[in-house]
Amino acid sequence: MRHFFAALCASILAAPAFAAIPHDGALGFQPAATRIAERIHFFHNDYVLWIITAITIFVSVLLVWVMVRYNRKSNPVSRKFSHNSLIEVIWTIVPALILVAIAGLSFPNLYYQDVVPNLDKIKTESAELLADGKSAEYERYTKNYFPDAAEKGFINVKAQGNQWNWTYSYPDIVDADGVALEFVSNAVHKGTPEDKQKYQDSTGRTNYDSLPRNLAVDYPMVIPAGRYIRYYTAAADVIHSWTVPAFGVKTDAVPGRLNEGWFLVDEPGVYYGQCSELCGIDHAYMPIEVRVVPQAQFDQWAQLMLAGDYEGAYSAVQTIAAIEPSTKLAANH
Repeated sequence: MRHFFAALCASILAAPAFAAIPHDGALGFQPAATRIAERIHFFHNDYVLWIITAITIFVSVLLVWVMVRYNRKSNPVSRKFSHNSLIEVIWTIVPALILVAIAGLSFPNLYYQDVVPNLDKIKTESAELLADGKSAEYERYTKNYFPDAAEKGFINVKAQGNQWNWTYSYPDIVDADGVALEFVSNAVHKGTPEDKQKYQDSTGRTNYDSLPRNLAVDYPMVIPAGRYIRYYTAAADVIHSWTVPAFGVKTDAVPGRLNEGWFLVDEPGVYYGQCSELCGIDHAYMPIEVRVVPQAQFDQWAQLMLAGDYEGAYSAVQTIAAIEPSTKLAANH
């Protein structure tokens, strides 16, 4: 009954949820769900792709011209020379300038992705821009940094890679004894004929056939929408890689090392990824499922998880509740 009411409350407030999932025959990236991914898409689609296209066309035309103009029939007596200083200068300087042009935009993106934001600095700088009446600068600043989310602080999550599942820990969410919330996230599909029966026996659920193959897990990672998420990765055995394409994040989980990254998702929904490091025989059955829900629904899920009611917690986020209309995608800021 408890599970029923949790699912019912979510259904009443339900809105169409975004689902980041690969599709057969699709081209390009999955739709961006974070500002990190948006910047990656712009860099690739609207910048580097044009440079690559121009280079490809130029080289193709040059090859055709050389084959037509200097074949044996058109040029029976070949010219003999060993150097052309002008051409050698051009083919050295032009590629270098192209690399500089690419680096000029890629380095800021790498820095933005790699360095976890200083939330106090974001709050201070955004407040100063508003106080000085610099509305245009404020709009540009808040396209990449989010003062409203900075006011709420970080949600910290550790994703530990195991052979072959993920252990998620929430160090800031603790029970009455001070024990942090932690659970193991196993793949639903493991490539055996008994997968369906094992899933039903272990969870009591009947939704196996509706789950995306090799992407769904029994207990997903859950985070609130519109919050800065700082995640840490490590590994218990071999190198894994925590990757969610729609977030634009890919961080190796290395034994004996703690790596970190960040992201912020405004759009509630279900986002999928997979381990992107060849980690052993069941590498193909080590998916990542992240459910982004409103803050109230996240709080309910956390309480149920702390109480050990895993199935109640799963029911609480099985349907994504609606979020305030004021919340927008990063692209709309």
